[in-house]
Amino acid sequence: MDYATLSGHKIYAPKGIGALYVKKSTPIETFVRGGHQEHGLRAGTYNGPSIAAYGYAAELAKKELAQYETHTRALRNRLRDGLLERIPNIKVNGHPEKVLPNTLDVSFPGAEGESILLHLDLLGVAVSTGSACASGSLEPSHVLMATGLGPELAHGSIRFSLGKYTKQDEIDYILDVFPPVIEKLRKMSTL
Repeated sequence: MDYATLSGHKIYAPKGIGALYVKKSTPIETFVRGGHQEHGLRAGTYNGPSIAAYGYAAELAKKELAQYETHTRALRNRLRDGLLERIPNIKVNGHPEKVLPNTLDVSFPGAEGESILLHLDLLGVAVSTGSACASGSLEPSHVLMATGLGPELAHGSIRFSLGKYTKQDEIDYILDVFPPVIEKLRKMSTL
């Protein structure tokens, strides 16, 4: 790997802070010409407080990793099993066990992802359509398509992301309000 980006908000650091790892031999061009503090690669002043907060968040994330994984995996499994039990004809995307413990991606044939997202938003549930790699795009996720999903399933895919502050009663709320949404959308669907 020649480079990697790390977003602070993924580990509960302030939004807007991140890190870029670049292997020494990797050529990199200046984006905004600037000062010596970034070896001439970027202008601007360091955001010291956010950098310190990012470092502290990284320390906490490492210390709490096992607890985080146990917590989110249990909630994800509860959500997955509840959806499979309550909503007919759905497809859980990804490997049954070799997946991130905090993420669940599910396709709902006969219901379009954007419609699902809007209905859930009105119910106070924040989800995403497709994969994180394609967020903001109306095209089906290239990641989901590469796994063998067809365009309909990729367009009807919803991604649930859980975190250390997610509670069991929030999962239970989703399991109560979500099945009627899918039923309603499937009745209205032309798919």
